[in-house]
Amino acid sequence: MTTSSGTLITVAPTGAELAKHDVPQLPTTLDELVATAVACEAAGASLIHLHIRDAEHRPTLDGGYLSAAVQALREATDLVVQLSTGGSVHDPLAARLTVLDAEPDSCSLTCGTTNFGDDVFLNPWGFMSDLYVQAQEREVVPEFELFDLGHVWSLRRLLDTHGLPYGGKVHVDFVTGVPGGMPGTPEALYAGVQALPAEVTSWSATGIGRAHLPILAAALAGGGHLRVGMEDNIMFARGQQVQHNSELVSRAAELAATMQRPAMSTDAARELLGIRDRRPPRPAR
Repeated sequence: MTTSSGTLITVAPTGAELAKHDVPQLPTTLDELVATAVACEAAGASLIHLHIRDAEHRPTLDGGYLSAAVQALREATDLVVQLSTGGSVHDPLAARLTVLDAEPDSCSLTCGTTNFGDDVFLNPWGFMSDLYVQAQEREVVPEFELFDLGHVWSLRRLLDTHGLPYGGKVHVDFVTGVPGGMPGTPEALYAGVQALPAEVTSWSATGIGRAHLPILAAALAGGGHLRVGMEDNIMFARGQQVQHNSELVSRAAELAATMQRPAMSTDAARELLGIRDRRPPRPAR
């Protein structure tokens, strides 16, 4: 596994679980997403993980919405644009595969089914395998989402069956603290890191809710990268709700700088992950 002197900071600004009427500051419209992306890039993020909402602020996998978001973010920022292929836990598997039609830089690929609160987040082997092969064919870099230790073995199986992803790099993200998944503790995180296949070149982690800060600190201390955002955590401190995703990115960037691993540029993130550069030509300044 390669060791980087910088820190990849991913922002996951929206998710599919929270309702706009409960959390009005959640960015759900295209304009809100673009403004959020611009602010978070300035604060230190180099990758954005997107769940898209429709005109009624409901989670959607509609291709028009997804393509519009990808295009708008490419025009307004230099961020690596990653689309969730998880969507909502209620989305059918076939619809989740169509996310690649929007031509993102990266996509999430969850390595197994997991209990998700009162629901089940379904990721059977056939779906994972199809998504992986289609991502290879379309030159989209998958980020392997690991919600439990068993998912590490599913990742091994994908690599053994289909070889390396497009770009030749293998980046995983540990999602900890989901009710039904691995706990949001440093011990659980490091157990997952110890089990990673040799092909893995980098890893990041996020802690849901109260696990946010302990996992952030543990990831930095362990040489990993960070994912923050209102998809995972809407509390900045006890009794203080997050008002903007950039608050979480700024705090992560400050802690990374303190640990002598400052926030990574978007170009460095592309190199770390093996991203194909799809950015449109920019006019000379």
